[in-house]
Amino acid sequence: MSDEQGARRAAESAKSKGQNAVGDSSPLALSPLPRSNPSLARRPHWRFEDFEIWQSARDLAVKFHRVADRLQEKRLYRYAEQLRAAGLSLSNNIAEGSGSTHKQEFIQFLNIARRSLFEDASMLLVFEELGLFETDEVSELLTECDSLSRKITNFSRSLRS
Repeated sequence: MSDEQGARRAAESAKSKGQNAVGDSSPLALSPLPRSNPSLARRPHWRFEDFEIWQSARDLAVKFHRVADRLQEKRLYRYAEQLRAAGLSLSNNIAEGSGSTHKQEFIQFLNIARRSLFEDASMLLVFEELGLFETDEVSELLTECDSLSRKITNFSRSLRS
């Protein structure tokens, strides 16, 4: 099933249940998460978990956390903490914005998440220049940041129309 078909199905399902959530019909937004673990199937499911942009942001946050662990091993505690905070800001702002009942407010939170990506990118470039990380690793993370930034921008635009 394509992302667009999945988005339409989710929007139709929400409408049939009397829900009218912001951004439900965007093809960039929805990508169902599997619930194969029985204990996961019993816990509440949050709307933002279905957003592809949130899933990508969560994955990047985990990668930034692991990079931060390596900074901490080098006793660069402030750098590590800043990278973790900006990394978590990505997924947290997408999640927080998805809880809004107003499109414009959701767009503002998406903008904050996107700005956190730029902060992460800046830190990676500085860390690379300091010789803390290899160019290949930084390039890979920057590519992921760029991809997510574009998806957030496109999703924000889809909410405006």
